[in-house]
Amino acid sequence: MANILIVDDERNYLLVLDDLLTDEGYSVITAESAERGLEVLREHSVDAVVTDMKMPGMDGMTFLDHVHAADPDLPVIMMTAYGTVEKAVEAMKKGAYDYILKPFENEELKLVVRKAVEHHHLIRRNHDLTQALQERYRFDNIIGKSAPMQRIYDLIERVAPTKATVLITGESGTGKELIARAIHYNSPRKDRSFISVNCGALPENLLESELFGHERGAFSGAVALRKGRFELAHQGTLFLDEISEMSPSLQVKLLRALQEMAFERVGGSETLHVDVRVVAASNRNLKAETTAGRFRSDLYYRLNVVHITLPPLRERPEDIPLLADHFLKKYARETGRENFRIHPEALRYLLDYPWPGNIRELENTIERAVILAAEEVITPRDLPQEIRRPRPSTVEAGSTEPVLSPREPGIAPMPEESDLARRLPHSPHRHRQLRALELVRSLGSVTNRDYSQLNDISERQALRELNEMVDLGVLERIGKGRASRYVLQENRRPTP
Repeated sequence: MANILIVDDERNYLLVLDDLLTDEGYSVITAESAERGLEVLREHSVDAVVTDMKMPGMDGMTFLDHVHAADPDLPVIMMTAYGTVEKAVEAMKKGAYDYILKPFENEELKLVVRKAVEHHHLIRRNHDLTQALQERYRFDNIIGKSAPMQRIYDLIERVAPTKATVLITGESGTGKELIARAIHYNSPRKDRSFISVNCGALPENLLESELFGHERGAFSGAVALRKGRFELAHQGTLFLDEISEMSPSLQVKLLRALQEMAFERVGGSETLHVDVRVVAASNRNLKAETTAGRFRSDLYYRLNVVHITLPPLRERPEDIPLLADHFLKKYARETGRENFRIHPEALRYLLDYPWPGNIRELENTIERAVILAAEEVITPRDLPQEIRRPRPSTVEAGSTEPVLSPREPGIAPMPEESDLARRLPHSPHRHRQLRALELVRSLGSVTNRDYSQLNDISERQALRELNEMVDLGVLERIGKGRASRYVLQENRRPTP
């Protein structure tokens, strides 16, 4: 229910407007003076204000100034007698939403109020969406704790406040558009448009029109003037994805637009000037494309002011558990099954897999698993067959325990130089303990069964090895019996 504030020194008008708008389903608050109206606005949230123009004390114009100083988006409707229309027009110029002449027609008033409320709701929704986008694409919301990602966070933080052109390269599915949006929503342009164009999805003639717009009659089918993406991105950010797919002739036109921030629409002669921050992306090595003559070197150097290279997922395996957990929560929430978890054996398969499709493939895999899982736990049987293929391992001389193959970066144990690793004695099962410690660090805790399944050993043996780490001060046991969980000793909360 929308709240309407009515301000008028004539009590009869307050009563009439109160009854009229209450019958329309609004919650109405009345005030007999502008001063009291300002007090109401400080105490209540309202969606529109209807105020008389001429009142004793503070008049309607001054009241309008105070309202918009507090909330520039709140629509104010001015009521005025016929002889003061000029004042109403002046109020419109100062930001009033509309004006109504006294005496008014009931239907006219209801229509103006309804439009004012809809206008306010639209502005509020737009603000909410903008804020949500800014929250979503804050660089510290990008998932990853690996060293390569930490360097990328630092680079985003430094480059975002500037106007510098950014080139993002990386394999398909590594999140290039996510990084581009993070740059935009952490920049001074965050309240302006982020416009995205996939340069590989359109033929040359359509891509030129898409970028620069066209005049009416510029070509067959151009029945009206159409603004291009450069115009739409004015004072915002233009993201050019797969820029390596652009034809040589269009590369020349793009170069000029970047150098001069000026262009003409297709079929037009007027030169248009814009203020646009450009972020480009490619899944190819643009320097190699330039050497091979497939991409203009002058355009490459114009784009390559700041270069961000995104690593493939196989080169940052420590981020796989974090990403998998993020996607698990996302799709579990969508299906109404919010207690989902990933079985350690399934997680081991995820860590072993090389992910040629990178983050996009991982997300699709988790979404599929959530849909197919019979219970609220993702097991190996819920994963695609290609992920469950066995991968080769090697055996250390003199040991029957499998160790990591160089092709298995995903299950790398905790580094030997870490403080926790140095607490563990050298033993035949030390590599199992190091691998489990890395899993605990990623997931927060493990159970005896988790440890057993992670290392393909009996639960009895797993319990002995976990208890050994508890005695050494590496892990702490929380709970009793089968419900016990093990957390890192360094993460133990202090006892009050």
